Amino acid sequence: MKQERISILGALILAAVCLSLAAGGAAAQARSALGKLAGVVHDTVGTPQMGATVEVVPEAGGKTIPLGLLTDTLGVFQGERLAPGLYTVRVTLAGFLPTIQQHIRISAHLTTVVRIEMESMFASLDQLRRQPASVSVESDDWKWVLRSAGATRPVLQWMDDGAVGTNVAFDVRALEPRARLEFTDGARRPGSPSNLPATPATAFAYDQRLGGGRLLLAGQANYQGQAAGGGFATVWLPTGSLAGAHSALVLRESQLGPDGPTFRGVRLEQGGSMPLGDRLLLHYGAEYVLVGMTRSATSIRPRLELESRISDDWRAAVIFAEEPGAPTPLESDERQMGGELAAALDELDSFPTLLWRGGRPVLEGGWHEEVSLERKMGTRTTVQAAGFHDDNRHVAVFGRGNDLPAADYFQDYFSNGFAYDGGSSGSWGARVAFREKLTDGVEVTAIYAFAGALSPIEGAEGATRDILRTTMRNSVGANVSTRVPGSGTKVNAGYKWVGGAIVSRLDPFGESLYKMEPFLHVGVRQALPKFGPGRWEASANCDNLFAQGYVSVNTQDGRAVLVPAFRTFRGGLSVQF
Repeated sequence: MKQERISILGALILAAVCLSLAAGGAAAQARSALGKLAGVVHDTVGTPQMGATVEVVPEAGGKTIPLGLLTDTLGVFQGERLAPGLYTVRVTLAGFLPTIQQHIRISAHLTTVVRIEMESMFASLDQLRRQPASVSVESDDWKWVLRSAGATRPVLQWMDDGAVGTNVAFDVRALEPRARLEFTDGARRPGSPSNLPATPATAFAYDQRLGGGRLLLAGQANYQGQAAGGGFATVWLPTGSLAGAHSALVLRESQLGPDGPTFRGVRLEQGGSMPLGDRLLLHYGAEYVLVGMTRSATSIRPRLELESRISDDWRAAVIFAEEPGAPTPLESDERQMGGELAAALDELDSFPTLLWRGGRPVLEGGWHEEVSLERKMGTRTTVQAAGFHDDNRHVAVFGRGNDLPAADYFQDYFSNGFAYDGGSSGSWGARVAFREKLTDGVEVTAIYAFAGALSPIEGAEGATRDILRTTMRNSVGANVSTRVPGSGTKVNAGYKWVGGAIVSRLDPFGESLYKMEPFLHVGVRQALPKFGPGRWEASANCDNLFAQGYVSVNTQDGRAVLVPAFRTFRGGLSVQF
């Protein structure tokens, strides 16, 4: 009897422990599925406002108690442990009109950032105190703006040069451009029909919001009558941000000369992120590429990155991707205003290099595996060390030459440049990168890499492919990005030195990741005075400014100059509105 009681007591204790573990696991899972909200409150001239009352109210209804927050000395507020969904943020502060921002989406495992501008109660009086203009005031220079809630009563709003003043309910998305138009000339990767041609062209991008998501449309057409071509891209962002999942479809078509074949290409891409617990984040993606001229070539190119947050300052990552494997334009860290439109335009030039081997088309590709460890030192400095392995099946080699065998050399119609399949190449490598933000407008990046690249062998004979071997080389690069105060000029300049002759890229993954082009590269973007609707900007980019690294070879195919990086120029004019 006593033994039976002990058995029953043991069963009850075991059941209690299991229920406790299950409840703890459920609670932990619920905690891990929450999101965060952060933001900054400032006035119309950009001054942070301390002590503002921020009220976060869920729009789903119910009896949920609103979350009350206060801004600190920098005007910053933070709210944690918010259930995913839509929220309304109300901000009040003595001397300012109440501000409401609606339909803010909170996603699990992510921090949503908002920027709220408050308008002074005396803003309308300031407009009235201005010196009267010499021209007569039309009857529609004043406009009553109705609000949808009693807390935001109607206010009189001044119409200045046809532009309505800031609304009481400030929406940061209203400041983001909805469309972008570019007039460009030149190409940064000549020698392959899968890249944009070096001809004058017009490109456009448009941002259309659909429900809670966004549809980005981009297109390009050139004006070269002897080689007409263009492309079209659609990008779907279901969460409304590049930080979430994305799907892309890109179509390209161009004619190679007046009597040449027509290149056609299709590219499908899908990517996103998936949290695995509290410290692991899986970035995934894949793309399918189909290109064809007289014959077709296909490729499936997966990408996986498992990121681990060891602590607040340490991060580790394991990467497995198709070579060159760097993040696509939609996955890059560029998040400035209008970055989505720029990424949609970059999708048009994201096809892998098309090569020709034995009379049939092949696509540049291989495998890239990498393990990296990153250390954050303060708020402005990061150091990363990585070890990687590259196993390439088809290495793209570019050069200049004439009268070369058409079965292996893809000749550019507009120049004597060509693209060539250098064959297979495999090597181990290491990289150390240092990045520091010196000021709000100046950032410095320095990279050392030791990896393999194709290099010609002295005294070897045979076809070009037979005289190339994988050789380990050192490289050191530095890059500076700065913004000139007052003028609106953005400059990006850098130099990458390579210790020896090479004819292919050294650490292409690192080059794409840190935007470190070989040899001297300079990019300038200049904001222009407003002479029409929108924000106007001129740009110019030059790679390998001094034409360094050219290697002359004599083979049984003929005489050619192999080029690891062409000297190229691409410039133009863009407008966002």
